[in-house]
Amino acid sequence: MELLKIVSLFVLTAIAEIVGCYLPWLVLKQDKSPWLLIPAAISLALFSWLLTLHPSAAARTYAAYGGLYIAVALVWLCLVEGVPLTRWDIAGALVAIGGMGIIMFQPHPA
Repeated sequence: MELLKIVSLFVLTAIAEIVGCYLPWLVLKQDKSPWLLIPAAISLALFSWLLTLHPSAAARTYAAYGGLYIAVALVWLCLVEGVPLTRWDIAGALVAIGGMGIIMFQPHPA
């Protein structure tokens, strides 16, 4: 159950980070309303707050988060931006999640 809680927190953190970065991208690259910068700032603040909820604020936690972030970003690419994933995208996400697992499940000294 603890693993599900941590992974869910990683996913929420990744979504907050992606939204916080995607909205300014829309403003700068697709000439969308500058008002999108307000929810972007709120989302990045949420992202920062969510980072404080992770079990430890160590670089190891952020490295593990990075693996799941890659997978969530690719799901965003497919679902929000409508870009179909390639087998290379999927393979890369699996490698990243595998790396996350190695980091998360390493033996801890007694």
